[in-house]
Amino acid sequence: MANSSKKEEVDNTINHVQFDGLAVMKIIKHCHEESTSMNVAQGALLGLVVDKCLEITNCFPFPKSDDETMDEEMYQLTMMRRLRRVNVDHFHVGWYQSSHVGDFLSMALLESQYHYQTSIEESVVVIYDPQKSARGFLCLKAYRLSPQAIQMYKDDDFTPDALRKLKVGYEKLFVEIPIAIKNSLLTNIMMSELCELSKEEQGHNFLDLATATVLENHMRGLIERVDELYQDAVRYNKYQQVVFKQETEKHRTLAKQAAENAARLAKDESPIPEEEVLKQFRPIPAPARLTATITSGQINTYSQHMSQYCSQALAKLLISQALQNAKEVKQNK
Repeated sequence: MANSSKKEEVDNTINHVQFDGLAVMKIIKHCHEESTSMNVAQGALLGLVVDKCLEITNCFPFPKSDDETMDEEMYQLTMMRRLRRVNVDHFHVGWYQSSHVGDFLSMALLESQYHYQTSIEESVVVIYDPQKSARGFLCLKAYRLSPQAIQMYKDDDFTPDALRKLKVGYEKLFVEIPIAIKNSLLTNIMMSELCELSKEEQGHNFLDLATATVLENHMRGLIERVDELYQDAVRYNKYQQVVFKQETEKHRTLAKQAAENAARLAKDESPIPEEEVLKQFRPIPAPARLTATITSGQINTYSQHMSQYCSQALAKLLISQALQNAKEVKQNK
């Protein structure tokens, strides 16, 4: 009863993330530059925490991994030291990474965020998808590891029993943090002037209806992840069959030994210890379930993105249809 009434631990370190417009533009620029060569863009987030609000005011990219002469840790320290000299927020509060059509959940991402969050409590990982954003959907999301996932990594135990005890599922690996983008008054004035100066036909990207490629990539990724999950389920079912077979054989052997011990006792002979039989049946190690959990989380992410993407695409279609009808009526008059 005590376990059933126990409340689940909730992360209340920060409630939302507030982005400065300059930091968002830097992330977008870096991710779009790296997307042309199909590389994953990564960088550091700088800012501070104010009343459970993580304010991200600046960022800088990480050096490319193919450069062996670059010391990444020294590079980050040097960048933060130079930003501090010019009176820019230099506190490290997380990192960002680009995503390929919603495909970002991986072992590397979980391990990196675990190290960040255990060393910097309020840190977040921001995921930006350049391909979806190019179709008129700004895909910028912030995530934090749940307290259950952090405890799982601390215990370094990914067996089914451990995940069941901690109540860790694919839906509880990450917690999404709401994002708000805030600009200064001068930036808002400049944007208003640019909107008035820009031509009408230059805003057609926001009503781009070419959603087939993005949906196709989502479906391909979803099919691949479902196949991976199926293969993992087959391996786990084989493990369960082997364990069941071993347990059946162990019970049969113990029953046989109990009958032999009864006969030995009737002859005033010492019984055979049960440990001698148990030594023949070594416990089979349970396979780690973290990979399957990550795959399930990626499937859930794909499903959510497809649902949101389709609903927004339908809204665009209806708006475009209404605009086209109004244009035709105006031309007929």
